[in-house]
Amino acid sequence: MRIIITVLTLLFFTVLAFAQKNDQKLADNSKPFVLGVIDEIQSAKLGEKRILNIYLPEGYNKNDTVKYPVIYLLDGSADEDFIHVVGLVQFNNFPWINRVPKSIVVGIATVDRRRDFTYPTTIEADRKRYSTAGKSENFIGFIEQELQPFIEKKYKTTSSKTIIGQSLGGLLATEILLKKPTLFNKYIIISPSLWWDDASLLKQSSEILQNSFKQETDVYIGVGKEGLTPGDTPRVMEVDANLLTEKIKATKSKNVKVFFDYLPQEDHATVSHQAVFNAFRLLYPKTDNKVR
Repeated sequence: MRIIITVLTLLFFTVLAFAQKNDQKLADNSKPFVLGVIDEIQSAKLGEKRILNIYLPEGYNKNDTVKYPVIYLLDGSADEDFIHVVGLVQFNNFPWINRVPKSIVVGIATVDRRRDFTYPTTIEADRKRYSTAGKSENFIGFIEQELQPFIEKKYKTTSSKTIIGQSLGGLLATEILLKKPTLFNKYIIISPSLWWDDASLLKQSSEILQNSFKQETDVYIGVGKEGLTPGDTPRVMEVDANLLTEKIKATKSKNVKVFFDYLPQEDHATVSHQAVFNAFRLLYPKTDNKVR
């Protein structure tokens, strides 16, 4: 009986060892699922190295002559908006949908959102509450003087540039729209934190409002059911987003289009994915969007 038990025990461990070895072999045959590439840029403007998550569309070949539009994504870390926005870009340029042209997506990984996405505030309580805030001028300089030239030199790009920003990122996208509107052709602004500095940005004069503004520019402004904003003087985010829309609609330029999108079933936490999808639908009417 002991001999039988010993044989069965040896047989069990032999089978177990074989199974483990076979599982290891299967594991060794697995391959990583690659969504994009990670690049880095040393910024003199910011005094630091910044990580870029970059999606290159299917068929991208550095040796051919095809060039691609670029979508710049704020809050573009892998654990922020990069993955789901890339998914929307890929989905919308499937051949059977063909709404958004094949595009390069540049996700700018976050370091300090308060520092990079806000301009100086006159609200003393906010200056104390957010000690690093108010350096958006440096970040805009980084985008204009370092990031865009870096991308255009290293990757095969057209002159079409889109920016996507939500919340404080939406505030920054709005600041760029009003202060340096030619940096991008399309602006996707979602739930912008216009409450910053008591919504002083809504009083900002802008080249984009003048008859002399010649660049064709499309602006999408999306907002969910979000209610009161933070700060000692609460504002209603939906109202501020609508005021921004009306401000841009008042432009004398015939080259600016603005779309307002209210999504009452979404809130500040959930609005961005649906808003980006809607923005693509509005900014890219159904046409032949093949890259030429």
